[in-house]
Amino acid sequence: NKLEGLKTIAITTNGINLTRLLPRLKEAGLNAINISLDTLVPAKFEFIVRRKGTNLTSKATVLIPARMCLLYLQVNCVVMRGLNEDELLDFVDFTKDLPLDVRFIEYMPFDGKYSCFEILYGVE
Repeated sequence: NKLEGLKTIAITTNGINLTRLLPRLKEAGLNAINISLDTLVPAKFEFIVRRKGTNLTSKATVLIPARMCLLYLQVNCVVMRGLNEDELLDFVDFTKDLPLDVRFIEYMPFDGKYSCFEILYGVE
């Protein structure tokens, strides 16, 4: 059932369970995904998502929904000095021909804690 007047159903995810859940979510009306992806390096990806042995490369989290042709796909990348600032051009190269938008965003500590990495601000 689709709710009358509802145009977009979206989720935000790190992509770990996306392969398994995406067919059902799409059937339920999902038409937009926001993927939080801060690195393209598999070892860093496991560190960030705090799960070893995900058997999922960081690139796969983007390629799976991109190939399923969802209405809208966005990737958010939090840029952190000492972790991934050296990957910005890699992100651009990887995503330039994919049907998605990439946003490089600042770290936002919602719980009052600070990142263990030095924050890069947008003006930098």
